[in-house]
Amino acid sequence: MEARPMTEIQQVLWELRMDYIGHPYYVSGNAILHALGHHLDPETHAAVSASHGVFVPGQFGAFPEEHTQSGIRPYLGSGLPEVEAYDDLFLQREALHPWLLDTRARDALNTHDLRVHGGHPTLAHETIMGRREDQRKQQQTTKWYVHAYLHANDPTVLPLGEDVLEGLQFGGKRNYGYGEVELKDTQMVSLDELDYSRLEDAETYLVELVTPFVLESEYPNAHDQDVPWWWKEDRRNLREREEKVLMQREVYNLQTVDHGQVVAYEDDRPVETAKSGILRVGSHSKYGFGELRVKPVEPCSNQCQDSEKNPKVTE
Repeated sequence: MEARPMTEIQQVLWELRMDYIGHPYYVSGNAILHALGHHLDPETHAAVSASHGVFVPGQFGAFPEEHTQSGIRPYLGSGLPEVEAYDDLFLQREALHPWLLDTRARDALNTHDLRVHGGHPTLAHETIMGRREDQRKQQQTTKWYVHAYLHANDPTVLPLGEDVLEGLQFGGKRNYGYGEVELKDTQMVSLDELDYSRLEDAETYLVELVTPFVLESEYPNAHDQDVPWWWKEDRRNLREREEKVLMQREVYNLQTVDHGQVVAYEDDRPVETAKSGILRVGSHSKYGFGELRVKPVEPCSNQCQDSEKNPKVTE
């Protein structure tokens, strides 16, 4: 097999085929690794790391300004667009889905519909919205997808084959058929070959927490972490949340910095930080925690003005 550099990642997009019981924000990287473990030998499985899987609606959308592609695409969330630059990696990893069209019911399409089965609330695998009686179709269906990516410390491990990525189930009640997904698309991306010019041309940066950053862990031999020194924040200014990981039927609590927050960046190596943030930093990064995005602050932009008014930025 051809050797690949370890800075390559494998993007994966699964289509939800059945309702999901689990974390309302994402499918954890731990859950994805657990599902892959049924298809991989122990050595290969130990070499793989997984990001959290972000829920994505299959809807009409427009590429954001920072993306290398432009224009409106039908069902933008149901496939993997080409990745040429660093910002392209995050199109489907923002929970707000800013690419959804304003001309549609984006506030309703932004979140899962909920259904109750046997007393258990589930995230519906599709959103069905009614339409006016005078319209040709009486309803519109939006399917939901799970976007994640894998990387490995052994360059010969990736890409994983479609036979490995197909037929997985995530979340609870899997024995009853919940959380079934179908592989929709996958592609390899070399981090070294991406265009980082937007970062290189800027002077000021922010860091967005794409997934929670682990500060403390009950897992045996996991080291507690400080807030990174290159964040212009300290712990008392950050919003925290408690997460859990399930390992061999044991539940371990994690104290994390909540995802979605934005902090000022103080280091002078933004491209290196950006690459590290994709592969994630801190404890339990193998299971999807600690994913970061570095954002340049454009001069005179609203983003810059807000930062100047309030240098300690949290959301």
